[in-house]
Amino acid sequence: MTVQDQQARAGQDRPFGRWRTSDILITAAIGVVFGVIFFFWNAFYSVIEPLFTAFPPARALFYGVWLVPGVLAPFITRKAGAGVLAELIGSLVETIFGGWSGAMTIVYGLAQGLAAELGYAIFRYRMWRRINPFIAGATAGLAPAILDNVLYYPTWSIRWQISYGIAAIVSTAIIGGLITIALHATLRSSGALPARRG
Repeated sequence: MTVQDQQARAGQDRPFGRWRTSDILITAAIGVVFGVIFFFWNAFYSVIEPLFTAFPPARALFYGVWLVPGVLAPFITRKAGAGVLAELIGSLVETIFGGWSGAMTIVYGLAQGLAAELGYAIFRYRMWRRINPFIAGATAGLAPAILDNVLYYPTWSIRWQISYGIAAIVSTAIIGGLITIALHATLRSSGALPARRG
């Protein structure tokens, strides 16, 4: 490998360096797959919603699935912005399939992707340990914790709003973290990831 090749690869491996084709394809695939999952998760969420009539904030315990792409994509690609792109693609696919609120789904995708990125940005995209997806999941949960309470539950009591926010953060930290660790391990063992991702 020439010096130029080594320098080019080093630039690609940096979080703010040039994206490889594999980075784009992996991020897009995550977004598309989870966009389809979002569509079916919406239906499941509607079915279980009556179970939380007594304490509606508890429904946020199932929220984490919608934020997985924002946590997963940066951890796999090691690229800043991958979480935003994956969430946006996921929200677009969900909207095409008949998302729950049209254009607002795109707004949520952007907000959730940015919030997930925060979990990696606080370490300047330099730490990629198993704890990081759980941290990114927790920060991702801030998006629905704030947006949902402001847009959809402004009449709830402060206690309910706080409970909802905590449930959303815990849900995304656990679900986002576990799914990310599991999928990363599976892809790595299958050889589907570029060598530098190991």
